[in-house]
Amino acid sequence: MSPTKVTTTRPKKDVNAALRERTREVEVLHRISESISSTLDLESVLKHIVEVVVQVTKADSCLLYLVSANRDELVLRASKNPHPKLIGRTSLGLGEGITGWVAQEKVRVVIPRNASDDPRFRFFHNLPEDRYQAFVSLPIVTKGIVVGVINVQHKRTKRYQEAELALLSTIANQVGGAIENARLYEEMRRQALQLDTLSQVSETVASNRLIDDVLELIVTMTAEMMDSKICSLMLVDEPSGELRIAATQSLSEAYRRKRSLKIGQSISGAVVKEQRPIYVPDVTKEDEFYYRDLARREGLCSLLSVPMMIKDKVIGVLNVYTSKVHVFQTEEVKIIQAIANQSAVAIEHTRLMEKSFEMQEALTVRKLVERAKGHLMHSRKMTESEAFRLIQRQSMNLRKSMREIAEAIILAGELEGRSDR
Repeated sequence: MSPTKVTTTRPKKDVNAALRERTREVEVLHRISESISSTLDLESVLKHIVEVVVQVTKADSCLLYLVSANRDELVLRASKNPHPKLIGRTSLGLGEGITGWVAQEKVRVVIPRNASDDPRFRFFHNLPEDRYQAFVSLPIVTKGIVVGVINVQHKRTKRYQEAELALLSTIANQVGGAIENARLYEEMRRQALQLDTLSQVSETVASNRLIDDVLELIVTMTAEMMDSKICSLMLVDEPSGELRIAATQSLSEAYRRKRSLKIGQSISGAVVKEQRPIYVPDVTKEDEFYYRDLARREGLCSLLSVPMMIKDKVIGVLNVYTSKVHVFQTEEVKIIQAIANQSAVAIEHTRLMEKSFEMQEALTVRKLVERAKGHLMHSRKMTESEAFRLIQRQSMNLRKSMREIAEAIILAGELEGRSDR
C-alpha cells in the first residue's frame, strides 16, 4: 500500500497579501522611474526619492547623503523635514557613524529599537532625528560603487518586515543610476557655465570699459558661475601695504566697509604673502579668519581665496564665499585662478596706460610752462626763476593748476601780440 500524498496549499489570504505587496512594489518602482526620468536636476531627483521612501515606509524622517566628489565624506543633500540650514552643511567621513559604516561596507543596517545605543551611532545634536528609536540605513549603489546612503527613521520602536526592507533595497539600487546621471548632467552644465564665464571675462578684460566697471563685472560673473554668496576682489595698496576691497557684487554695506588687511593678515593677507590659493571649509570656525562675526551675520561658510598674479608679483586676491560647505574641485580652482590672473592683467594694463597718460600730461604741462616763462621773460623782463615763481604763486593763490595758469599767460600774450599789429 503506497503512502498517501499530502498536498499543502497556501491560504488564499496569504496569496492575496503577497499579490498586493507585489503590486504595491511595482507601483512604487514605476512612480520612482517616472519621477526620476522626468528631470536631470539633481536636487529634484533627490527630493523625489525622499518623498517616495517616506510614503512607502511611513517614516518620521528620511535623510539622504551623497558621497562627495573626492570620495572622502558623506554630505547631507536631502531630507524629509527638511532641515534647510543643514542641507549641504552636515557631513561625516566614510566609516564614521552608522551611515559612514554602511557606505564603507556596502551593507544594510536595520535597528528596530534604541538606535542611538548602537556603538557605531554618531550624535549630531542639531538633528532631532538622533533621538528616534528605529533606524534603517541602506547604501545607494550603482555599477558596484556606493554613491550615497538613505536613512529611514521612526520615532517609535518598529519591527521592519522583510518585504518592506526588500523594497527599500530595490529602491536604493534603482535610484543610484539616476543620481549618477543627474550628477554628470550637473557637472557638464557647471563646466559649460565656467567656460562661458571665462570667455565673457576675456571679452570684458579686452574691452574699453573703465577699470572699475571691468572689476565689478568680473566679480558679478564669478559669483553667478560659482553660485557664490559673496565674491570680492581686493587689491594691494603698495604705499600702505594693505589689502582693500576694490569690487564686490555684495549689497551688504557691512561687508563693503570692512577694514583693510595688512599683508599676511587673515586668509586673504596670507594668500598674498604665500602666493598660493587657500581654501577654508567654514570661515566661522577658522581662527585665522579675521571677520568671523561678520561671516555669521552674512551667512558665509566656505571660502576660496586665490592670488592675482602678474609674473611673480601678487597685486591682489579674488575671494569666493559660499553659503554652505563647498569643497572646491581642482578644475574650479583653476578656473577661478585664471579669472584672477586675467583681472590682474587688466588692472596692470590700466595702470600702465594711466602712467603713460600721466607722463604725457606732465610733458605737455612742462612745455606749456616753458612757453609761459618765455613770454614773461620777454614781456616783463623777468629772469627764468622769477617767471617760474610767478606762475607757481598764481597757481597757489587762484587754486588753479600750473597748466591752467600757463595756458592763460600764453593766451594773454597771443592776444597782446595781435593788438600790437
